[in-house]
Amino acid sequence: MNTLVALCAIGAEKILGNEIKHLGYKPAGNAPGRVAFYGDDDALFRSNLCLRTADRVYLQLAKYEAFNFDELYDGAYSVNWQDFLKKDSRIIVDKIRTSRSKLNSEHSIQGIIHKAIYSKLGDVWHISNLPETGEENNVRVYVEDNNVSVLLDLSGLPLHKRGYRTDGGIAPLRETTAAVLLQEMMWRRKTPLHDPFCGSGTIAIEAALYAYNVAPGFGRRFALENLPIFNAARAEEIKAREAGQIRTDVEVRITGSDIDDKAVSRAKQNAEHACVMAGRALKSIGINSHIQRPDFIQSDFSDLSAPYENGLILCNPPYGERLGDDEEARSLYKKMRSLWTDFENWDLGIITSNPNFMETFGHKTGSIKKIKAGNLDTSFYIYRRGK
Repeated sequence: MNTLVALCAIGAEKILGNEIKHLGYKPAGNAPGRVAFYGDDDALFRSNLCLRTADRVYLQLAKYEAFNFDELYDGAYSVNWQDFLKKDSRIIVDKIRTSRSKLNSEHSIQGIIHKAIYSKLGDVWHISNLPETGEENNVRVYVEDNNVSVLLDLSGLPLHKRGYRTDGGIAPLRETTAAVLLQEMMWRRKTPLHDPFCGSGTIAIEAALYAYNVAPGFGRRFALENLPIFNAARAEEIKAREAGQIRTDVEVRITGSDIDDKAVSRAKQNAEHACVMAGRALKSIGINSHIQRPDFIQSDFSDLSAPYENGLILCNPPYGERLGDDEEARSLYKKMRSLWTDFENWDLGIITSNPNFMETFGHKTGSIKKIKAGNLDTSFYIYRRGK
């Protein structure tokens, strides 16, 4: 059994933990921005392929106490690094996080861990200098309450980079954040969904992948695939099994709109890439079906009206911290009051970094989720009005 650690937006730990349990794995504790869990060997690949709300997945190689640098070095040296890395690997100790520990110099910890890894590999392989001509492998270290966790990156590029978005436009919403918002709203595929500020189409596309049960990682590779522990044959079996879970027999009503015709074109293009990705996964197991593309139109949101009695408006308004200035943001939020009346009985989910949103929007809610995506502190306002 392996211990893995999945990273996520701060505030999304519960959502990610539930997703991990849904995959059949057992959570093993969480901290801000990450969830540890136990999984079999399949979990190394499957978690990267299937998790929608995780930003990265790591394999925990060691966990031990260290009150001084000798203990820090010895614990890292004790790992059988030769089982996880190749002789030409370029090893990067990319992130160090410390809290409440005697060892608190991130730079010194980084150097000691790096030295321990290279010393172990040199001793085992009887070479004094590793060539470092191969793939880059990243190691992350947490030192908390004098306990050291040494993690090996299995993802490579962050998992929000699904592979379908060739053009994100300006200040796009992360795919993993969009997936978190869908889960926070407890959205179900039978419920109509519309994003009136669709931008590059991220919310609508992530909703489609979720609705049709398409694993989000079908369109990309992972750092795991460059490691000696990677089982390529088993990975193909896992992909085939997950492709068999794709639903093509469900009715889904997912739409988006934007006042910018270029944004609409981007959204359509990105949605096409995502749906082609799903189609290829189906074709790989002999199924010549496809999933329905979300519909995108050019329109100012104030010109829209509800096409169904109930549904969900889910959006990321494009002003304030992301674009424009605070005055433009206030003007937009006041104008957004039309969504409240034009989409009567629809739930609303609105994410923004502007602290004055609720006051300016003119409607209070008791459900506000704090989500830190990247370096941006945001609030997700949830209005449940459906009957």
